[in-house]
This record gives sequence, structure tokens and C-alpha cells, in this order.
Amino acid sequence: IAIDHEAFSQGQRKFRVAGVAAAGSAQQELPNAQECLEVMTGAITPRGASAVIRYEDLQMSKGYAEIIIDAVPDQLNIHQQGSDRKEGGSIVKAGQMMGAPEIGIAATVGRSDIMVKDIPQVLIISNGDELVSVSDHPQPHQIRSSNVHTIKAALKNGLGIVAETLHLPDDEQVIKNKLAEKLEEFPIIILLGGSSKGKFDFIPKALESLQVQRHFYKIAQRPGKPFWFGTRGDRNHVFALPGNPVSCFMCLVRYVIPWFRSCREDVGRQQFATLSEDFSFVPELTYYLQVEISNQDGKTLAVPRTGHGSGDLANLCAANAFLELPADRDKFLAGEVFPYFKYR
Repeated sequence: IAIDHEAFSQGQRKFRVAGVAAAGSAQQELPNAQECLEVMTGAITPRGASAVIRYEDLQMSKGYAEIIIDAVPDQLNIHQQGSDRKEGGSIVKAGQMMGAPEIGIAATVGRSDIMVKDIPQVLIISNGDELVSVSDHPQPHQIRSSNVHTIKAALKNGLGIVAETLHLPDDEQVIKNKLAEKLEEFPIIILLGGSSKGKFDFIPKALESLQVQRHFYKIAQRPGKPFWFGTRGDRNHVFALPGNPVSCFMCLVRYVIPWFRSCREDVGRQQFATLSEDFSFVPELTYYLQVEISNQDGKTLAVPRTGHGSGDLANLCAANAFLELPADRDKFLAGEVFPYFKYR
């Protein structure tokens, strides 16, 4: 019931029910301080009312409502206009992903049309004569193509990007012709393999001939050293990931996905975990240790799941993140904290 709080403060506990204020009906008016209106959740507060008492706190009998609790503060159970957010204030920041709550907020404030960033067109290109399709039975000199499916799934699951795919043989002219065609069609191209120093690694040369400016090639890290990145004007961004499965996936998780997120202004906060046991790595390189991230007694713990090198794709199922170990040391002790990049 909705009442005049002043009447309660003066000792009145029993009120005659003068009507019902339903949700969705026009605002009613409390007839006088001695009477009340039954009021439904979501209804506009009647004029003259300054407190709302729940049915659980009343005794209803013969057209009267008696308040059976001792304390009724002024404005009890009345939700004031503007108490959630003030007019003109920011509710959803620019760069926020439009999830279920954001869609609901937009509907609430009447924003039927929203300016959003477009989902980019992405092409993933695998390369190499040794690769055959998943359904094929590989000969001893062949392997099934897996990287393209790994990267495509990661982009879809993590970013909602549905990338297209293409396979190129180890043919310099075919590679150049196809890249020239696809650079006109796709603003973002992710190349898998073919960017190292082998005799059949034609991709860097082809990209250079197509005026794709290389910004860097090779990173002092393991895995994933032969990572290439370049641009062509403002239109094209080209990533060339290593061919080894773990190296390829790590570079995607560590660099490519964060780049996509930064384009959306969705940078997020760096996450850190505590190393669960001693670990050593001798070369002077940043090392991305495969770990299983878990929460134990309120602490984020990183348990090493080392595997058997860059070709051990199956080991990624035993881990769920890469722990970034710095290059300026070779011993890392249990209890130390390092940044990590989670992939599931």
C-alpha cells in the first residue's frame, strides 16, 4: 500500500483502502492522509504518497490495511527517478562489447539504432605443399592442415570474427598473384607458415613486391620467433605467423587477438598468476610457458604443462594459457608472479 508517511509518523497504523494503482496505469492521487492505495510493483507512485509498505508487512481485513511493522522510513520502497543514473551521464562507454546487458540498456533508454564498429573481413591463408585436407590420408611426406582450423576457431570463439580461408602451394608466382588479388578484397590477412628463411618461403618477398611495408620480422621469444607484421597504407594489415602449431597459436593469442581488441578499444587489464613450481629456461629469450591457470584458495596459480615443443599441438589441451617469462634471467621460482595470456 502507498501511504502518506506523515500519518504513520503521527501514530496511524490502520488505513482504509481507497483503490488500486496498477502498473501501466496513469498516476493516481492519494485521497487523504487517512486512506491508502494498493500499489503494484512497477506502478508510478501516487501523488501525495511518501512510503510504500509490502503486503508481507500488513494485515488486510474488510477493506482496511493495518501496518504490523514498527519502522517505516520516509520514501520506503519508492524508487526515485534518476536514482540509477542521472540524465546526461554515461551508461555504456565507447568501446564496450554489446552483450546482453548492454542491449537491454539500449532498449531501456530508447536507443533503437547504435553506432558500432564493423566486424572486419579476415582471410586466413595456409601455405605449403606438405599440407593436405583434414579428410585426406596423408602420405609419409605430408601432414593434415590444422593451423588454419585452429586460428579460424580462435577468432570466432574469442572475437566473433568469421574468417575465410585459402590454401596456397609453394609456387612463387601463384603466391604473388593470389596475394595481390586478396589484398584488394580483405583488409586483414593472416598468413600461416612460409615466412621463414627456407628456399620455398616466398611470402615475405611476395609481400614486399606488393608494397606491403614490413614493420618487424622475428621476435626474441620462444616459441614463435619468425613472426612477421606489415601494412599497406591504411587499408591492409598483414600478419604472418610461424608454421609450427604451438608457435602459430601462441602468436595469435599473445599478439593478434590483443591487436583486434585494441582496435575495438577493448584493451582490458593484464592478468597475473603465481608460478606453482620452479622452472628454468636458459636461452636469453622471452619464454611463453604453457600453463594451466586455476584458482586455489583465492590465488591464481599457474601450473606448468610443458609438452614437447612447438609441434606438440595436443599439449595445448593440457594447458589453458601462456605464462610470459622475461628474457633477462634463466631461473623462475615457485611463488613468483608473471603475466599470462589465457586462451580458454
